[in-house]
Amino acid sequence: MRKNFKRYSLLQAEHELVKLGLERYRAEQIFKWIWQKNADDFSVMTNISKELRDRFNGLYSLAGVRIADLQREDADAEKYLLELEDGLRVESVFMQEGTRRTICVSCQVGCPLACKFCATGLLHFERDLHAYEIADQVRSIQQNRGDRCTNVVFMGMGEPLLNLDAVIGAHEIISSPIGLGISRRHTTISTAGIVEGIEALLRSSVRVKLAISLNFVDEEIRKDLMPVARKNPLKDIIKLARVYSRQKEMVTFEYVLIRDINDGIRDARDLVRLLRNIPSKINLIPYNEHPDLPYKRPKDEKIEAFFSHLLHSHHTVVIRKSRGQKILAGCGQLSGSQVARG
Repeated sequence: MRKNFKRYSLLQAEHELVKLGLERYRAEQIFKWIWQKNADDFSVMTNISKELRDRFNGLYSLAGVRIADLQREDADAEKYLLELEDGLRVESVFMQEGTRRTICVSCQVGCPLACKFCATGLLHFERDLHAYEIADQVRSIQQNRGDRCTNVVFMGMGEPLLNLDAVIGAHEIISSPIGLGISRRHTTISTAGIVEGIEALLRSSVRVKLAISLNFVDEEIRKDLMPVARKNPLKDIIKLARVYSRQKEMVTFEYVLIRDINDGIRDARDLVRLLRNIPSKINLIPYNEHPDLPYKRPKDEKIEAFFSHLLHSHHTVVIRKSRGQKILAGCGQLSGSQVARG
């Protein structure tokens, strides 16, 4: 059975080719063909001899994700259903605003966190994605669109910090000048607040933006609606966020506004108090409703009142413009309706 060459990092590919008695530089040649020229067969790699191409084709495949379906709200909002080698499927989202073209990638098939207000939480967790499967979401969407994205967010299906090794491996492919070549400064990892994962990021040499889905200041409400909070106390997350903002990049706190649960002025006041003295940005995200969940978006006046109160703090505060709601591509809307075996 042929091995999938895409599974190898550049270093692993070098070691693999050395075992075959070949030069290390061949790995870089193949890497460029895969990630920059969308090669799905060794026969197209014209700077490699035909004899060697035939040998590679006998030993390895270049299987990647396959676009199984595409839903488009408009030219600036698309949701992709991507099929993996084993038939499992994940969803990825493309959003454009001005010159900013963002691809939101999934890191797991399903999600183990089961946040009650998130449609992905309705799914069973199947497995972690491999690094190449995460990076291949970006490659395949760029190939389909015929243009390059400017930003990548690890914020689709699954919890990135529960699959951190693969996320870091994907980030290396995405940011490498012989890979997809997307600036490290334009990469964000979003987390529901995995303490061990944030600690691991702090210890690593990786410098990426970190977005923490805070959502609830009340610890008991957070534990109820986000079960992950039971083992990841808010005080520990806040402490690590302060360190991350000072040592790596300024943290962004994501706050999903849900009607009559966390959208009051008292909630806004408590949020400002919790985040005091932390250099950070606050993204307010009016809840994106989903037909399988009971939660609702707050009234516009409640959103505006909440936002206005935060403006008195020292934080940069932004109300996230919801895109892709009609195709269920907004934050928290990636659902199990399409994520099944083909």
